[in-house]
Amino acid sequence: MKPGVFALLITTVVLAGSPVAAERHMMQPVVPADKLAEARALKSPVPDSPEAVEKGKKIYDGKGGCFNCHGADGGGNGPAGAKMNPAPRNFQHHGFWRHRTEGEIFWVIKYGSPGTGMIAFGPVLSDDEIWSVIQYERTFAGGHGRGRMGHGQGMGPMMGGREGMEHRGRRGGMGD
Repeated sequence: MKPGVFALLITTVVLAGSPVAAERHMMQPVVPADKLAEARALKSPVPDSPEAVEKGKKIYDGKGGCFNCHGADGGGNGPAGAKMNPAPRNFQHHGFWRHRTEGEIFWVIKYGSPGTGMIAFGPVLSDDEIWSVIQYERTFAGGHGRGRMGHGQGMGPMMGGREGMEHRGRRGGMGD
């Protein structure tokens, strides 16, 4: 075997067994294609409020155990998620919130995400509890804007339309 091929083989084996797995690409939907329209149509019945966020935090840190995989800070860095491939979602990344609806997030929490370590929490959490957890998880993004959250349509500009472009950053060149 050639030395370069051997090095590539060893690198592939080491990285495949690495406890640091890459997160699934931000634009890749996690809801199965045949359920996507149904998921995008879901709307939260829980009003945005500090009380709902606090309830969501208690569930995230307690009964739901979300922190185990997603981390106490929502960065996808929890102790149980360290060996998952793909890695748990990073709720701090504004792209996570900009490219999916709240219904898609609800669907994944309730039914799980095929091909990942995300199990179904529908048997453990009520629908209202799941909606409260989503409100809490949204706080990890640091106010980057809600993007598609609650709009029930496509996943941002790459999926059609210009809706959900609330957070665009600076425009223009270096002199702006």
